[in-house]
Amino acid sequence: MLWNVLTWVGDHPGVFWQAASQHLALSAAALAAATAIALPLAVLLVRWPRASGLAIGLVNVLRTIPSLALLVILLPVLGTGFPPSLVALILYGLPTVLINAYAGLRGVDPDIIEAARGQGLSQRQITRRIEIPLALPVILAGIRTAAVQVVSAATLAAFIGGGGFGELITSGMGMLDIPQLLAGGLAVAALAFATEFAFGLCERLLRARIA
Repeated sequence: MLWNVLTWVGDHPGVFWQAASQHLALSAAALAAATAIALPLAVLLVRWPRASGLAIGLVNVLRTIPSLALLVILLPVLGTGFPPSLVALILYGLPTVLINAYAGLRGVDPDIIEAARGQGLSQRQITRRIEIPLALPVILAGIRTAAVQVVSAATLAAFIGGGGFGELITSGMGMLDIPQLLAGGLAVAALAFATEFAFGLCERLLRARIA
């Protein structure tokens, strides 16, 4: 069966690599945007504890919505294709990054912050030089988890024309083309594993460097 899958990929290299490029572009853009939104928001929530409970509660509610449901909800607003898929994946990855970043920043020892403040550092300098570096392992763990979630969920983008490996799976199911179906499924699994391994390696190297 594996030989049949490899044969199909060899016979359709353009289709496979187009799906791969779409899947990678969609996943990378969604993860980058989710991280860019979550990190500043986590810093703000640490500064305003009264708002943190409501914000964390809202993102926890967002985590309970299935990724396919997010795609369907955005469909009437943004239509089909890349944009609704990207927005849905951003919303899907945002909670994990935000919650980990918030927990990491809240876990910084207050005595270290007070010592830095006593040395004349501004709040911005404390955040940039002390809080974020100390919280970075926890933040990176959240990004790693979100990356695997986004890569996996990006498969569903095919249902609204977002492209990616999901199109190989849906086309394979529709045409009863088992090699094509397996090519898409195995590619997603391999990409998720590679993402987990790469981010896990970065996290371990970072922890070793800090220690």
